[in-house]
Amino acid sequence: MAWAADGAVQSLPGGPAVRQMDLAPPATQIAADVQSLHYGLLVVCLLIFIGVFGVMFYSILKHRKSLGAKPANFHESVRVEIAWTIVPFIIVACMGFAATKTVVAQKDTSNADLTIKVTGYQWKWGYEYLKGPGEGIQFLSMLDPAQRQMSDAGKPSGDDYLLKVDHPMVVPVGQKVRIITTANDVIHSWMIPAFGVKQDAIPGFVRDTWFRADRTGDFYGQCAELCGKEHAYMPIHVRVLSADDYAQWVAGEKKRMADAADDSKKVWTHDALMARGQQVYAANCAVCHRPDGKGGGPVKPLDGSAKVLDADHLVQIQVLLHGQNNNAMPSWKQLSDTEIAAVVTFTKNNWGNQTGQTVQPSEVTTARAQ
Repeated sequence: MAWAADGAVQSLPGGPAVRQMDLAPPATQIAADVQSLHYGLLVVCLLIFIGVFGVMFYSILKHRKSLGAKPANFHESVRVEIAWTIVPFIIVACMGFAATKTVVAQKDTSNADLTIKVTGYQWKWGYEYLKGPGEGIQFLSMLDPAQRQMSDAGKPSGDDYLLKVDHPMVVPVGQKVRIITTANDVIHSWMIPAFGVKQDAIPGFVRDTWFRADRTGDFYGQCAELCGKEHAYMPIHVRVLSADDYAQWVAGEKKRMADAADDSKKVWTHDALMARGQQVYAANCAVCHRPDGKGGGPVKPLDGSAKVLDADHLVQIQVLLHGQNNNAMPSWKQLSDTEIAAVVTFTKNNWGNQTGQTVQPSEVTTARAQ
């Protein structure tokens, strides 16, 4: 492709590299152990390959008919049969023993300094800080809208193309981070190659893994399980900070959450809902429906939509709560009642949709209970 051939794209630290032929540079001890194990087993396989094919080609050349070789007439050899059973068993046992320490360490999620629940949605990630510094913080992380626009236009740009998110997960360096995975709809998979982590997120099940980053920086991954038509637009970005910087981030996030605290029983003014709805739309809806509400391809436009213009507020609220068209429009029930009311109000009164209607959070609360 032209944009790659001209050298504009460079290796992304913590992410994919140009012409990468090896595993990602490890940023955790587990990833380093996996890489060492990978190299070691490759050497063993290479030696076996050389030994087996060396003997085979030697026998073919040394004992060919043109040199007067006479075929031996013999039956089974107990010694040979024992040897070709015992030797491979010993080799496999040694390989298994070498891998056991790393595999056991991968599964040991005890004594974590920080526990984060990671939930896969079509097509974004939800992060909830359950235990440790930052407890109570939660947010959704999805592809930056500008990245999707570049993809739709067929004009990729930047080293972090399709890897830039609007809200990365942040963790402190040198701390053991336990990751609990699950999913809201279909199977997803949370993977960061530099951490040596890949854990499936399965609806109705809770799985866990862990990592301890040994250096600060930005590290990237993607959903590694085919999860639907937007699978390619579900990146993962983990930012590793020093202890002091992480503490500042926690303080900032808690202030943000306090400022955005919602009271579903409060009666909001139309202007307040419009302002809040614009933020919710830009963060969650604009990626597919576009900032101008026109949609594109299979994504239906909101500008002029009959369901948006309907005077029965429940029509549009139900779409956001439950989705439609076999999840082509996914459920957004993870949003708060105030956020849903705000974005519904915003879409009903933006672009050409000047309905004058105002939707209160209490209406969403009632609809959610039905």
